[in-house]
Amino acid sequence: MQIKKTNCGFVREPLKAAFGFKGGYVTELWQTRAEMESQSGITSYGLGTQSTLWSDASVFAANSEAAGNSMMFLLTAYALKKSCEIKWNTPFELLDAVLPDVYKYAKKITCRDDLRLTFALNSLVAADNAAWLLYCREKGITGFDQMVPDKIKPALSARHTSLANVPLMSYNVPIQGVIDAVNQGYFFLKIKIGCDPDKDGDLDKMLEWDKKRIKEIHEAVKDVETPFTENGKIPYYLDANGRYDRIDRLMKFLDHAEKIGARERIILLEEPFSETYHKDVSKVPARLAADESAHSDKDALEKIHQGYTAVALKPIAKTMSMSLKIAKCAFDNKIPCFCADLTVNPLLVDWNKNVAARLPALPGMRIGVIESNGHQNYTNWEQMKKAHPAAGSQWIEPVKGIFELGSSFYEKSGGIFEG
Repeated sequence: MQIKKTNCGFVREPLKAAFGFKGGYVTELWQTRAEMESQSGITSYGLGTQSTLWSDASVFAANSEAAGNSMMFLLTAYALKKSCEIKWNTPFELLDAVLPDVYKYAKKITCRDDLRLTFALNSLVAADNAAWLLYCREKGITGFDQMVPDKIKPALSARHTSLANVPLMSYNVPIQGVIDAVNQGYFFLKIKIGCDPDKDGDLDKMLEWDKKRIKEIHEAVKDVETPFTENGKIPYYLDANGRYDRIDRLMKFLDHAEKIGARERIILLEEPFSETYHKDVSKVPARLAADESAHSDKDALEKIHQGYTAVALKPIAKTMSMSLKIAKCAFDNKIPCFCADLTVNPLLVDWNKNVAARLPALPGMRIGVIESNGHQNYTNWEQMKKAHPAAGSQWIEPVKGIFELGSSFYEKSGGIFEG
């Protein structure tokens, strides 16, 4: 296959309030659109959501929010231009061919030789989605199950009828907001830790803030019961975004969680350390999950060897192509996966949902899970849902914290092939 023509654009979507993680705050997220036309005249488009802070916090810190987003969008445009020069058989081949050039260009425009690969991958999501749809239309493929290569199918063999919608409790969500979410039926809480309360980089202050935060949340919801976990209790999914510097500091947090009765609730502890931290973590008494440090399947394997026992898949942040390769790597090594969000738009939620619906349930869970927090954060979420090509479908809106999929979800692949 070869691409004849491309185009791209973006929309700036404001957030209801400043969204805090990795010690920083974002106020808007750019939604990108990549369009492709093949030599045979078939067209497709893919969407992406940019997150400079998530993909490389150093770029976010060194630039204005708009400047960081502008640099990432330039990468999308550059990737589409390079794609026209490449002959490819599968989207995997296209990504493998274009990623090195995009990454090199990304280092140039950000002026960072140590730029994280995830910054480049995040810029490629819209283009990769467009490539998958173009590939499927050229091959006459009309469903996600047909789209997934045979060698990757064993990693995506589940067929959940329900998915727990995991909301995000960022730094500035008040305790009452946590309680309200639980009262609405949400029972699997993703909690951001690693706050920099005084913006001075003091890790002792961070630890004390985290200890106070987990205690407040645990006290608020510890007595709530749910039928969807093996122990009948609400589980906590903690995301540190690489803010902890060493194991002994993390152990102080976990010892505190043990003291207040919260440690057994921690079903996942994601990215406690930076990706440059290479010490063995297998003795840490929690299921550590790799997220942004697992840029590729090679990186994921290194994290598994380091002692990580779960991997966050992000087709909506690292491309579907790379995520499918990571899923196979984790499956081959008997490591569970789950799908995390990037505060993406409604259609991208269903790209993610197609993967989440087919992943085996996490240990301790009785149903599948998917993080989706757009409804909490976007000012225009209701309007954005109307742009979904399958708007109004029953699987789009969670009911009491649950996405009910049903046969129509699988028949229509969440609507990603429509429009």
